[in-house]
This record gives sequence, structure tokens and C-alpha cells, in this order.
Amino acid sequence: MARSLSEIRAKADRSDAIVLTAQEVREILDEGEKLTLEDVDVVTSATRAVMSGTYAVLSFPAAPPATFLRARRARLNGVPAEVGPCPNERLGILDLIVFGTAHSRDDSKYGGGHLFRDLVEGKDVQVEVETDSGKAFEVDLTLSEMPSARLFGTRHSFKNYSAFVNPGEERVATIFHAALFEPCWNGASVSGCGHLNPVQNDPFLETIGVGTRVLINGAEGFVLGRGTRSSPEKPNLSGFADMHGMDPEYMGGFNTSSGPECVTSWAVPIPVLSERVLESVAVPDRSIPLPVMDVVERKEVGRTTYGDVWEDVDLEVGFSPETCKRCTQCIPEAICPTGAIGFRDWRPTLDPKRCFNCGLCTTSCIGDVFRAHLGSLRFGGREVPIVVRQSDRLRAERLAEELKSRILEGSFKMTEMAERISP
Repeated sequence: MARSLSEIRAKADRSDAIVLTAQEVREILDEGEKLTLEDVDVVTSATRAVMSGTYAVLSFPAAPPATFLRARRARLNGVPAEVGPCPNERLGILDLIVFGTAHSRDDSKYGGGHLFRDLVEGKDVQVEVETDSGKAFEVDLTLSEMPSARLFGTRHSFKNYSAFVNPGEERVATIFHAALFEPCWNGASVSGCGHLNPVQNDPFLETIGVGTRVLINGAEGFVLGRGTRSSPEKPNLSGFADMHGMDPEYMGGFNTSSGPECVTSWAVPIPVLSERVLESVAVPDRSIPLPVMDVVERKEVGRTTYGDVWEDVDLEVGFSPETCKRCTQCIPEAICPTGAIGFRDWRPTLDPKRCFNCGLCTTSCIGDVFRAHLGSLRFGGREVPIVVRQSDRLRAERLAEELKSRILEGSFKMTEMAERISP
């Protein structure tokens, strides 16, 4: 029995809709219960991960009219911006595009993702401008002084991703690891939130289409269509949202051994329109394939499932500062990809709003200040320990819960797609 979105929206408007998160669906099924179309109307899905294909389009006044003819170059907190596309001749207004993977001229550990979070946190950002006549000026601005600020994704929310290992004999700098990737199969990097991922819950894109309303970093936005490098086997989405409504905890920068990357979060409602959609949301992590790739050769060297990544593991990093051994140099602090670890009065601190729960600190702390069971990948007769997670399942679950609450209280309205997306 197929249903329509208008039927489900009408139930939501009457506060009669049954809304479950993807995690709640999993828990119900794991308890041996069955789900039918009568048991659930909407499943909220989410992912939070390093997403390279992120950029911001900003437009704001930087100087009084007639101050300069056009801008030639611009930087925000040292991060280079592309000037244009509008010339804004003599208006004193800048139109800028900033890539999430752009690197600061002044700080090798600061990039576009860090800048986007600083803006959303309301911090002052230093804007440096070089005009076409060669003159330069600076101005400090906040997001509230930028009338237009939108975040776009060229390829986000992959159905699921891959794990990476380094079978070679040399350490490797890569965007797929927050530190140098140790050789000889000594660790694995993983990405993808498994059964929580939006497109995993709608792999045939029956409910997600052009114009579908979603949450990006907690702000309402829309799906634009298929993302770049999307394929039937690994579909992904493009979309955008207004930065003014975003939550900084769902976004930010993530430092890798090959430079800063950008963290982005998506939450997508999946109306359960048919039995096929219901079957998709019921797939457990252990049934979702996970290719294992050679990080250098970029070829598949094995295959496992997301059960190795997310079943019987700790989603959150435990913190016990009293066990600190007072090392001369704190390795976890040095390699933390989000700068969440620090020291105050000679005691370690952990900023829970910046911690990504990647788990890398747990592999290097001799005092067990940071603890988490990350699991191992098992494939081809090997068992390779997971040493860094580039997806944050804990916050993805929280974002799915937030979307559920918004639907139930009526503040988030699901939209009919304008057009189907071809996977």
C-alpha cells in the first residue's frame, strides 16, 4: 500500500504523525518487533562528517560607496576568497565565494571550515581587501553584518563511504587521517554514519528530490539535486542553507595531515511512502557494505560492513583528567583535529562542543585520559583497528532527534519535491 506525502503532512499538521529517528527504528527491530506502514510515517535520518565539497557565498558592504572601483582579492581571517561574480562597481560591496577546504595564509591549521564556524558563533572576522587599483584596506565584521550568507554543498551526504588503510611501508599525509597515516596495515580511517545516513534510508531517492526541505548544520535548507561524482552505487546530494540559522556545534574545521577540511551536518526527513522505503530504513549496519581502500593506490583491498564501525563501540570519547601522567608533550593535544583538547592549571581539558568523537586521542594517550572502544575492520583474514573516525555518529543521532522534535511541534514542514533525482 503506497502513500503520498500530502497524506503524511496532513497527519503531521493534526499532530497524528508517527515520527521515529533512524536509530529508534533500529532499536525497535533489534528487540524483535516488526514495523509496518501503520507503525511509522516519517523516519528522521542524519549524518555529520568531513565534507570537502562545501563552500559559502557571502555578500556584504565592506566600505562606503565610491571608496573603490572593484575588489581584486580578499581574505577572511587569512582564508582566501574568490571575488565575484558581481563586480559591484563603486558600491563598496563584496560578493565572495569561500571554499571550505581553503587554507589560511597565516595559520596552517585554520581553513574555510573553521571560518564558517567562527562566523556562525558570532565572532569578529577580519576582512582584507585589495582593490583593482592596488590599494588595500581591512575591516572587521560579524555574520550579523552580512545580509547574505549561504552555505552550499557540491557533494554531500553520500549514501555511504569507504574505509582507508595504508598497506605500504611509508607514512602518508592524507585528508583521510588527522595524523600521518601509519604504514603496514596499522590502522584504519572510516567515514559514513551507516544506517543513519539519509540516502542509505532512501537509496532509490523516492522521497528525497529537488526542493526537499532539510536541515544543514541545524538550519533549514533545500536539496538542489544530485551532487558531483554521484553514481547509482554511491549517490550523494547537493544543497544549501542560510548560515544565519546554523548551529556552530554541527559544523567546523577538521585538521588532517594534508591540511584543514570542513565538517558539515545534514538531517533529512524520510516519509515512509511505500514498503520499499520501509525495507530501506530497516537495513542494519551489519548489512551495509563498506569497501576498504588503499589510501595511496585508491583501489579496493577488501570489503566489510558498517557493523564493524558502529556496532558494540563507544560513540563518545570518555574523559578522565585525573589520570593524566603530565607528559612533557601531550600528543592528544597536538593531534586533535578540532582543537578540542587543551590545558588549564596543568590539567587537561576537553571542549565537548568541539570534540568530534573521532577517537584519535584514545590511541595516543598513555594515561587513559581519553578512552573509547573504536572497534576493528575485519576483512580478508585481517583485523585492522580503527584509529580515526571522520564521521560523528553521536551528533548525527542528536540531529535526527532534533529534526523529529521540530516535525512533531510543527516548526519544520516537509516539502513536496519539485523533481525526482536520478541516482
